Amino acid sequence: MQLSVSKTEKIQGQVTVPASKSHTIRAVLIASLARGTSRLINPLFSEDTKAAVNACRALGAVIKQADNDLIIEGFGTDPTQPAHTLDMLNSGTSTNLIIGVLAALGLEAEINGDDSLRSRPVVALTNALTALGCTITFLDKHGCPPLRISGRIKGGSVHIDARKSSQYVSSLLLCCPLIDADTEIIVENPSELPYIAMTLQWLDRQCIAYERDEFRYFKVYGRQMYSPFEQTVPADWSSAAFPLCAAAVTPRSDVLVKGLDTGDVQGDKAVIDYLTSMGADITVADNSISIQGCELQGRDLDINATPDALPALSVVGCYADGTTKLYNVAQARVKETDRISVMAQELRKLHADITELPDGLLIKKSRLQGTSVHGHNDHRIVMALSIAGLIAQGSTTVNTAEAVSVTYPDYIQTMQKLGAKITLV
Repeated sequence: MQLSVSKTEKIQGQVTVPASKSHTIRAVLIASLARGTSRLINPLFSEDTKAAVNACRALGAVIKQADNDLIIEGFGTDPTQPAHTLDMLNSGTSTNLIIGVLAALGLEAEINGDDSLRSRPVVALTNALTALGCTITFLDKHGCPPLRISGRIKGGSVHIDARKSSQYVSSLLLCCPLIDADTEIIVENPSELPYIAMTLQWLDRQCIAYERDEFRYFKVYGRQMYSPFEQTVPADWSSAAFPLCAAAVTPRSDVLVKGLDTGDVQGDKAVIDYLTSMGADITVADNSISIQGCELQGRDLDINATPDALPALSVVGCYADGTTKLYNVAQARVKETDRISVMAQELRKLHADITELPDGLLIKKSRLQGTSVHGHNDHRIVMALSIAGLIAQGSTTVNTAEAVSVTYPDYIQTMQKLGAKITLV
């Protein structure tokens, strides 16, 4: 599918963004690992969360949808041996977290996914789990799915390099309480710290015992169990970045984004700080953010904690006066795509003055010209390029538009509701 996007002077109105993918996946796994019934209120229903749900069903969880909720009957300490390969679709988060779960439960399974997932490295995590006692074999490209896992981790002390993803640390934090011994986790090059904080928040809610020294050392006590719970899933700041950035770059816009919790641990709430530092007219109220379009000024932004914001912010950089530098985000190269390279490549097609850096992008104010661009089957690339189309002269076509279903299934309808000239063809 393709998006046809035309220059749009303003967007206006109220929208509510979907629930957090990262919270939903963690909640599904913890509820499945508990013995008893949990209710997830208003979770995200998308391709990425479907990967987590399907994997947990294969391990024995009974998961049903009730209106906008998920009811999960967990398997506790009595999982089912998976009968088939676990297809993790395009979900890197689900993949990394379920690998740890399998290692803690001592299950034998094969993990696979789509072409994008099969290119994403997991070797830092698998090295750590192997050091703790399980066996992992890569079935094609070394260090990436597909893979086979067997055996059970036994605890001890382990080093893990988190430079490419915080998910490796989160996987260990979620799985280590389930084993018989205590585990010391020494984290090298910690990155994307808010996502580790999110995992710790879920552990705290579950009264899981651990010790920590900042984000570089954790001691997780073994012989613990997860408990059933009822929890509302917060709205997704990563998704909110797109309508917020779209409003920021269309000068006559007036948009209210509802349902956002500024007190949540999600790192992408920093998009408010980024846009404000560039001069955006933003008002923060209880559970809502209002933004009016205005002139922006380029800034140097360290976005290590928020790699998912890079695609949208690179478009904002094209609109802002002067130069915008997005840096310290080299891990954006190992997401669904190499997002640094892809955004530079596609924005250049729109005549953007953009330079690729080893750890980010350097972007100068540019007069964009509409043309055909490639979404690379990456949901955040597709949405970011659709925003670029709103400020480009003429018409812009973005292919692989179906990728938005990974995290923001209603994105196109949301933007149309705001008056954006976007059509699915």
